[in-house]
Amino acid sequence: MSQNMVLDLNEITLEKVQHYFEKGDLTSVELVTFYLNRISTYDKQGPKINSVLEINPDALFIAKSLDFERQNGKVRGPLHGVPVIIKDNIDTCDQMHTSAGSLALENHYAKKDAFLVKKLRESGAVIIGKSNMTEWANFMAYEMPNGFSSRGGQVLNPYGPGVLDVSGSSSGSAAAVASNFAALSIGTETSGSILCPAGNNNIVGIKPTVGLVSRSGIIPISTSQDTAGPMARNVKDAAILLEAIQGNDSLDAATLSAPQHSNYLEGLEQASLKGKRFGVSYEFCIKNLNHTQKSVFDEALKLIEDEGGEIIRLDQISPLENMDSDYKVLLHEFKSGLNHYLSSVSPELKIFSLSDVIDFNTHNKERCLQYNQELLIESNATDGTLTSPDYLTARMKDLEMTQNKGINLVIKEHNLTALISPNDVWYGIPAKAGYPSISVPSGFDDDGLPLSVIFTGEAYSEKKLIHMAYVFEQMSNKRVPVEF
Repeated sequence: MSQNMVLDLNEITLEKVQHYFEKGDLTSVELVTFYLNRISTYDKQGPKINSVLEINPDALFIAKSLDFERQNGKVRGPLHGVPVIIKDNIDTCDQMHTSAGSLALENHYAKKDAFLVKKLRESGAVIIGKSNMTEWANFMAYEMPNGFSSRGGQVLNPYGPGVLDVSGSSSGSAAAVASNFAALSIGTETSGSILCPAGNNNIVGIKPTVGLVSRSGIIPISTSQDTAGPMARNVKDAAILLEAIQGNDSLDAATLSAPQHSNYLEGLEQASLKGKRFGVSYEFCIKNLNHTQKSVFDEALKLIEDEGGEIIRLDQISPLENMDSDYKVLLHEFKSGLNHYLSSVSPELKIFSLSDVIDFNTHNKERCLQYNQELLIESNATDGTLTSPDYLTARMKDLEMTQNKGINLVIKEHNLTALISPNDVWYGIPAKAGYPSISVPSGFDDDGLPLSVIFTGEAYSEKKLIHMAYVFEQMSNKRVPVEF
């Protein structure tokens, strides 16, 4: 940092970071140091948010090398020198572990970077650490609290530590960004695990179309629903991060038909809601909201109308809204996917299958089974080959009800630009469809819990959703910095 200059780095945007870098007012080493100090002061003591599971011991060295590159005229892009936190179920080939929060994998070192991590390193990002998460991405036990892992303990919501729900399995990734422990983070979602913690922690989260971002090198739940995605304090930063991590990967077949490249910032400043049509399954969305939560959602709908958008109230978007939800697809795909992932871990771990994980937990019950492991056991009872008629029928039903008789149908029939819903209500439908959504802060309820609205669209409509979310964000301005 230049002499006699004190920069306020809380809530700093990527645009401002790069401005300071270019002027020589800030270095990557100084920014990494700022975040490490924040983590030391507030994550591990003070309110003890407990969002960061592990620090990259090479972070400062990597930052120094990127400062050296800049000094010699090489700038890789908008993430050059920027600290990013990675969820603990994503492989990094460095001195950090990849465990999905499980003690069974607490000594697991990945043999190579996940594809998205490779993309981040190429973009010049500094991977500063791994975030705590709900163990096995919240697919272990029915009573597992959001944000708890046997390895890392409980993540707390920075807006009400110990009181408010941190939500979702990407809880640490969300709480860390909300608390200014990093500029950006990566979360993963199977059903709500990016969108919901983003909403509950007053940040932006993007759940991309399945296949836009490679899943290779990520401990899986579901091959049909899993995706990684960006989490940030504003829409523009989230869009920049998404652009950096997407790409076609020969190890992930879902990516091979995805668009090669998208410039999400192109036309962003000129984006408008005028003439846009937003569908909402209103009665379904509000049925479990309290008075304040409903008022905040209604206020968001009014803001969209005030900006020239049209709200189209629908009887339903998908028939699944009126059916009991089930985990059949996830139960079958989890065993298949996890057994494949574990087949390549170090022999020294002696954890090669879901059965081994269950046995490890059983033999270490006091440390590992505070909340049981019913979902692991139920998944292990499936055939693991994805040939079961129950699985195939459930998978085909999910696709039909969420795509052809759901999102695709209503968007076409009502000439909709996008769909809109409140946080923690409707995320399961686009999750089963594999379609994109973006969560944007919309206010707070009477208990101080952050709320959000979610924009959803058809496959690969990320640019359109980002532009609409950006306009909403700029007009509503509901991001409130954490105060410790």
